[in-house]
Amino acid sequence: MTPNVYVFSGLGADERVFQKINFGEHTPCFIQWIEPLHNESIASYAQRLLVQIQDEKPILIGLSFGGVMAVEVAKLLDYEKVILISSVKTCRELPLYYRWIGVLNLHKLVPTSLLKKQTWFTNYFFGVENNTDEQLLGQILNDTSITFLRWAIDALVSWQHYAVLPRCYHIHGTTDWLLPVRFVTANCSLKNGGHLMVLNKAEAVSRYIIKTIRL
Repeated sequence: MTPNVYVFSGLGADERVFQKINFGEHTPCFIQWIEPLHNESIASYAQRLLVQIQDEKPILIGLSFGGVMAVEVAKLLDYEKVILISSVKTCRELPLYYRWIGVLNLHKLVPTSLLKKQTWFTNYFFGVENNTDEQLLGQILNDTSITFLRWAIDALVSWQHYAVLPRCYHIHGTTDWLLPVRFVTANCSLKNGGHLMVLNKAEAVSRYIIKTIRL
């Protein structure tokens, strides 16, 4: 029986970032982000996403912040496996400076206008390599709900999950500047892969996904 694959996109992103990914014989079901409730916990948010998963023992695939949500959702059901891309398995894999930002609530001081502004700085940290990917990142930032973006950033820097889930597989790029590879323990390190390697290293990422699903 072909496993059911559910895909969690990155922070505020959607299925557009997976447009170059080949899932082989599997048809991906893309989880849609919903607006968070006031002061909603990440566990509560994950519980509300469960209604989008209609199958037993699904395979969950998460990119960046989507990986964090895939882990939280996996804690609530009987899953086949979890595959993380450019993400973290526990809060211990978050850079210490992110965690301190969360403790000190410094992220809440960032003006709303800056969160959605695309600059050379955001292009660099996301690993954008060409004009097409730059335009896509700009569209994604423009389409992202500011309410969701602020909530997700807060949820990420204050995440409290310490144990690596069983059957959790992780691919990470060696030149990921947003979540540096030196802080994580990945099953596969992709040379010269940036944070958005699903776009510019799509063939290699696709091979890893298909191979891992077949394990």
